[in-house]
Amino acid sequence: MGFSVFAVLGIFLNLVALCNAGTTSAFVRKLEETVDMPLDADVFKVPSGYNAPQQVHITQGDHVGKGVIVSWVTTDEPGSNTVLFWSEKSKHKKKANGTVVTYKYYNYTSGYIHHCTIKNLKFNTKYYYEVGIGHTSRTFWFMTPPEVGPDVPYTFGLIGDLGQTFDSNVTLTHYELNPTKGQTLLFVGDLSYADKHPNHDNVRWDTWGRFTERSAAYQPWIWTAGNHDIDFAPELGERKPFKPYTHRYHVPYKASGSTAPLWYSIKRASAYIIVLSSYSAQGKYTPQYKWLEQEFLKVNRSETPWLIVLMHAPLYNSYNVHYMEGETMRVVYEPWFVKYKVDVVFSGHVHAYERSERVSNIAYNVVNGICTPVKDQSAPVYIIIGDGGNIEGLATNMTEPQPKYSAFREASFGHATFAIKNRTHAYYSWHRNHDGYAVVADSLWFSNRYWHPVDDSTSQ
Repeated sequence: MGFSVFAVLGIFLNLVALCNAGTTSAFVRKLEETVDMPLDADVFKVPSGYNAPQQVHITQGDHVGKGVIVSWVTTDEPGSNTVLFWSEKSKHKKKANGTVVTYKYYNYTSGYIHHCTIKNLKFNTKYYYEVGIGHTSRTFWFMTPPEVGPDVPYTFGLIGDLGQTFDSNVTLTHYELNPTKGQTLLFVGDLSYADKHPNHDNVRWDTWGRFTERSAAYQPWIWTAGNHDIDFAPELGERKPFKPYTHRYHVPYKASGSTAPLWYSIKRASAYIIVLSSYSAQGKYTPQYKWLEQEFLKVNRSETPWLIVLMHAPLYNSYNVHYMEGETMRVVYEPWFVKYKVDVVFSGHVHAYERSERVSNIAYNVVNGICTPVKDQSAPVYIIIGDGGNIEGLATNMTEPQPKYSAFREASFGHATFAIKNRTHAYYSWHRNHDGYAVVADSLWFSNRYWHPVDDSTSQ
């Protein structure tokens, strides 16, 4: 009965949306200077106390959600690598031991970066955890997800290209206050924008870590790498791509058989999430290609009905900025997205918002000339959510006329949520910053491509 209620509601809402489908939003955001918050901003405040842990954040620590990677930074000395943790209903504290790393970047030396994986947790349980043992300890908490299953409801938040401007702070605040509470955040790349400062000032990686701690210490952020996370600067003697990012943000890539932390997968509740790297080799025979080829074969839609892909550079984009930068990945991977019926692809990179219809462009074979996107109900919806508010500002220059594959687009900052209801339906909503936090500026009832592959488009 629950399925039919959601089906009727979803069909009704999507039919209503036909009146406003395939549009460029009439909302015009006032263009204002976008600058990073000053180093003494309150959101960058260093916690008090000797060697107090800072920049605390968590992410999933295994493939199914029974593990958590806890990361933090100490600055006075390495201190303890131990994490104490206990469930809400237990006073017995367990401990896990981690590792500590440091790195140098040009004239910057990092603090002591700790990573500790807590394993064998119980599903759907609130845990407290304590770091900084022996000096200034700090305590946080998180909820483990429900056990993986086909009809498990679960809500994901979505943010991309966040940075650390005043607009970034509004975006994060709106996400935190959204009554549709995200339980885990899917982050589609471009974290700190430290590379926009002289010499890729890595102090801005530290400030970003303290800024996001208020959310990332309490719910997992699932990481995707973007172009501003590469920090490749041979003019500074820095020739190792992603050095700050990979030292600071660990992911459970080995759990999914990946050979690099830039592409990996996790299961969480009723979703199977695949993270791809837009800035790693993608062609046939490359490590990412070979991994993804095998990864799709592992997805069991009877266990995890919702198949979600994260990447940074969008495959479909009707803004002039970064236009067709995802074309290489699209040509190589889009046939798999259609074959395996991916439900949705989230990306960033373009500093604006856009949602596509379900389209594919996989018929072209060099000689036939068939290279126009067509409606395809086996294809994913492509959503650009690179509107976190970073220092580069908004992308406002759009291609005209609006392509048929583009369902809705707007040059505003914001965030989104993806609320899975059961194996057949999920409700997606996008919230612009200039609205009250509860106002939905764009939405769609998703019908699962495997279990309920009806036409859920918003245009004819």
